[in-house]
Amino acid sequence: MISRPRRPLLLAAVLAMLLAALLACGSDEPAPSTGESTGGESSRISLVDDGDALRWGDGSYGVVLAHGAAFDAASWQDQAEAMADQGNSVIAVEDLTAEAMTAAVERLRQDGAESVALVGGSAGADAALRLLSEQPDLVDRVVMLSANSTVEGLGDQPKLFIASEDESVADVSTELAETAPGDNEVLLLPGSDHAQNIFDGDQAEPALEALLDAVAPQQP
Repeated sequence: MISRPRRPLLLAAVLAMLLAALLACGSDEPAPSTGESTGGESSRISLVDDGDALRWGDGSYGVVLAHGAAFDAASWQDQAEAMADQGNSVIAVEDLTAEAMTAAVERLRQDGAESVALVGGSAGADAALRLLSEQPDLVDRVVMLSANSTVEGLGDQPKLFIASEDESVADVSTELAETAPGDNEVLLLPGSDHAQNIFDGDQAEPALEALLDAVAPQQP
């Protein structure tokens, strides 16, 4: 007896395979958008040297960040994202030179920033203060975390000095706030964390809140 293929069963199998293939193709779609702002995403930019800074956001109030000696530009990621979310345009420099910080300020102004703040932590604060003693009108707002030494010749723009009560340089922030021209404030937080380390400690929330408030876009 000659065996013959059962055509109905074969046809059913082929149809089932085609249906499965079509379903698989239909599920191959791009991931849905999260709806989150791209302001929090950093991009590498060049100021003085190739790729020597990071940037977040595109708001009308600019912020330049100068890191501490043990940190780099990327160490500001969390704070920069929070600033970008509230409408700031932020540049964190890799090099703590006057040239790099000045170039960052100029880039923000060229890109439309109506006001610019300079934020520094520890060694970055010291470098920023030295720059501002030579160019007192460079920026519109100053925020320094755990500055290590005082300077003279600062401008009269508003300044906020943040430090921990029990760190050895806490008195520097107090002295700067008292002696520098302008409407200045000092925020001494409990503990001994230094500069950017404050954002990793128990006082991270009040420190970030003070920073965000100081550089909020509605500031003059």
